[in-house]
Amino acid sequence: MTEEISRALQTFTQSYCHQWQQQHGHLPASADLYGIASPCVMATQGEMVYWQPQPFSLEKNLDAVARALDLSIQPAVVAYYTTQFAGDMTARWQGRSLTLIQAWSEVDFVRVQENLIGHLVMKRRLKQTPTFFIATTDSESAVISVCNLTGEVILEQLGTLKREVLATDIPHLLENLLPVA
Repeated sequence: MTEEISRALQTFTQSYCHQWQQQHGHLPASADLYGIASPCVMATQGEMVYWQPQPFSLEKNLDAVARALDLSIQPAVVAYYTTQFAGDMTARWQGRSLTLIQAWSEVDFVRVQENLIGHLVMKRRLKQTPTFFIATTDSESAVISVCNLTGEVILEQLGTLKREVLATDIPHLLENLLPVA
């Protein structure tokens, strides 16, 4: 399953980069990532950084998160976060806008893990099932997450029990996303 997730993420990323190239005539670009070191940076111009995904260079685990919460993590979540370094990518899922969260660099991977720990601590305090966010939405109170018990991809309203199953697993979500460059 982990290879399937890596393949699906890489395929989506290639589609995203290709669409960006077709629409804009250059690599994906971001002003938000300007000045932040990353192996993904191919060029900078003005206050824009132009990037390409790069292979993940650290050990492929989320052990810091697992240790912090004494939690076994779905291998699918580990595969998602340890396939590549890349910029966040926008997409559409069944008419919904979302942004896939990616680690930009080794340093950013530490920050992502810290954010996952904070999210899981909140879930534990609320006595809710543990989830791992993989994308943001247009709403600050809703994220796309993976349920750590079932592996389903869900839209969850933060701080509530409200959730909607979007896909049976990460590959199903990634294979049906439409990149928005």
